[in-house]
Amino acid sequence: MAEIDNDKLNALVGKLLADLGGAYSVPTVRIGFRLGLFDALSRAGPLNAKELASRTDLAERYVREWALAQAANGYLDYRAEDDRFELNAEQAMIFTERDSPVFLEGAFDLVAAMIEGEPKVEQAFRSGGGVAWGESAGCLFCAVGAFFRPGYVNSIVQAWLPAIEGAPAKLRAGAKVADVGCGVGFSTLLMAEAFPNSSFVGYDFHAPSIEQANAHAKSHGLGSRVRFETAPAKEIEGRDFDLVTMFDCLHDMGDPRGCAAHMRRLLKPDGAWMIVEPLAADDAASNLASPVSRLYYNASTMICVPTSLAQEVGEGLGAQAGEKRLAEVITGAGFTRVRRATEGPFNMVLEARP
Repeated sequence: MAEIDNDKLNALVGKLLADLGGAYSVPTVRIGFRLGLFDALSRAGPLNAKELASRTDLAERYVREWALAQAANGYLDYRAEDDRFELNAEQAMIFTERDSPVFLEGAFDLVAAMIEGEPKVEQAFRSGGGVAWGESAGCLFCAVGAFFRPGYVNSIVQAWLPAIEGAPAKLRAGAKVADVGCGVGFSTLLMAEAFPNSSFVGYDFHAPSIEQANAHAKSHGLGSRVRFETAPAKEIEGRDFDLVTMFDCLHDMGDPRGCAAHMRRLLKPDGAWMIVEPLAADDAASNLASPVSRLYYNASTMICVPTSLAQEVGEGLGAQAGEKRLAEVITGAGFTRVRRATEGPFNMVLEARP
């Protein structure tokens, strides 16, 4: 056995303690979201434990321990001089401002869903098979939708669509748009709200997601311009779309090459395909240097790769495929031009043309 470097060991243990502290926070933070504790502090703080418990109709002893846990996490501020807890403006961006780009309720739910799905993914490690979307955890698809929503609210209309050549003008005039892999419909509805002259159809192969998407469309009063259909990407029957969008899902598909070929058939000759994918470099070493890739590689292990391997072909691109490999998939399907239209801290946006 190699000689132990105590400095390296201590540094690693310190890192693990920080990581485990974050992991231990997941259930308590989720309780705080569900029971309205963060919201109560945002509306009326600073509060002591008795006041917070009264405002939320909860047991004071539990509330105090919860609040101390969040203070230890750094998720609340604790005022020792009067034994009160408060949510500062930055914390509110994460825990109560639902349209903030860093509202993270969905991220905590996603962690819980990955843990729930752990036994099925572990079995897939042994068999080499996959775990079908929607089968690893009770509502993984709900958590994924909630996780991506804040980024979509703050990026799709403001930055991503304007980066696609000619797209805003067409959408303002009245375009026909397909949102493929739409999930619970947040991306589709955001576009429909911003561009009332255009028509939108969202497609997803997961029927429970489409059921939720239709409910969202009804609640937003957009049923006349937006519809959602259950259909695998390669079986979509619509044609002559001005724009096809795909948000964070191409890498999850079992046959991304076949899907890309079908997207080309869906488009008008002058149409565009906008592909939003997790930000990644083209080589693993560069990805490992990014803290964002740590999230993506772990999520990809538990969700993206098992989902792809459960489908036909099962290419298993993974969430960190990188632009070069994605472009090869797209051009191999007959698209003549692929470019990185824009990027943000977590995503890159590719534009493909027939």
